Amino acid sequence: MTARLPDGVVLAPEESYETALRHFRLEFSRAGLRTGIVLVLLGVGLDHAMYPEWQAAFAGWRLLASALMAVILCGMRTEWGKHNSQWLTFGWLLLPQIMIAAMIAATEGAASIYYAGLTLAIYSSGIVLAFGLWQNIVFGGVSYLLYAAACAHHPVSFELHGPFVVNSMFLLMSATISAVFTVYNERARYLLFKLKAQVAQKNRELELTNRSLAEIKGQMLQQEKMAALGTLAAGLMHEVNNPVNFCLMAIDLAAEDPVARTSPLLTECLADAKQGMQRVQHIVSDLKTFAYRKNGDNLLSAHFLFERALGAAIRLIGHELKDIKVARDLPADTLVRGDEAAIIGVLINLFSNAVMAMRKAGKRPHELAITAVWTGQRLLVTVRDNGPGIPDEQLARVFEPFFTTREVGQGLGLGLSISYRVIERHGGVLLAESVVGEWTKMIFDLPRAETEQR
Repeated sequence: MTARLPDGVVLAPEESYETALRHFRLEFSRAGLRTGIVLVLLGVGLDHAMYPEWQAAFAGWRLLASALMAVILCGMRTEWGKHNSQWLTFGWLLLPQIMIAAMIAATEGAASIYYAGLTLAIYSSGIVLAFGLWQNIVFGGVSYLLYAAACAHHPVSFELHGPFVVNSMFLLMSATISAVFTVYNERARYLLFKLKAQVAQKNRELELTNRSLAEIKGQMLQQEKMAALGTLAAGLMHEVNNPVNFCLMAIDLAAEDPVARTSPLLTECLADAKQGMQRVQHIVSDLKTFAYRKNGDNLLSAHFLFERALGAAIRLIGHELKDIKVARDLPADTLVRGDEAAIIGVLINLFSNAVMAMRKAGKRPHELAITAVWTGQRLLVTVRDNGPGIPDEQLARVFEPFFTTREVGQGLGLGLSISYRVIERHGGVLLAESVVGEWTKMIFDLPRAETEQR
């Protein structure tokens, strides 16, 4: 698997209004359905008070309607039910209406108190539930037709000044009011959705700004540390080089002494001492190259040998590589263009992370392989370790600022983030690949130095 931090933070895709409305309607329909089941069952008390002779029959009807509504509630939990929630809502709302119409037909027709239940359901469809306009109109019309059909069993109900006309007017008025509420509720929901989307967008932009500020702050701290280290390196080179040069001169003079020439042991000791002093010179020189940064726009146009930068990085982190087998496979020509000190810093960071991971895993022998190949005008560099690997969920975040798997106090989580930006400034990309339990690779590329300027 490969992980790369994109140029900008990828914002979460915005949910469409249709999708949000579908979820909204589904949740409100479920809540309304549960409430409807409870109300249908509680109506047993009304049956007992108003029509005790029908109590047993009506109780059966209520149980049947509640059972069918419960089946619809279960169906709404399925994927099919979620995509057809509006039709299911229309269906479960009609079940109590059909039951109430049957009760009206069985009792007093237009004079029955149950007509109030029809009115309550019509109001609920427009005011409480997130119904669409056409659904609300159809539901109101069907409810009225059910009421008219129930009253048809009682011809006396159709008297001009009787309760049927009055109740019909109330039902039609309820349907009209419900439809008007539906229109304005729909508008209010849309405005609320837009407001939530704007707030969410502002929050994402704020999060992006905070991340950028945190990364800039981390880079500034790192630059301050490098500047201080550069000043220290310059003073260190001045203070150390003089006594080192004196020691080298003394070793050369001692090596010319006749006694030293006739003593193999003394000759070997002087050679070892000279080699040690030269190593001190190299380390101080590498430290200055790494930390004593130059200024100016031409920094990335400078030419340097990647092989030299790699050697400097290995020497500077040599104390951490004592028990690590380091293998190098480089082409004969490694002349590249860029900021040598910054690339040394990238290599040191990659080596340090690899060493810590390998030692933490306890896997032996520890192996670190650095390979480089030319691909067109880019030098492709791979740093591979045989550590424990990086899990997929962490691999996708390794280049995020302040992301770290180390314990508190062992790192800020800025190393790979800064390294990514360094390679990005060189026109390349830093990638991470890993197989858990096997290996981890860090891959980056650098531009070839122009031939005419060599």
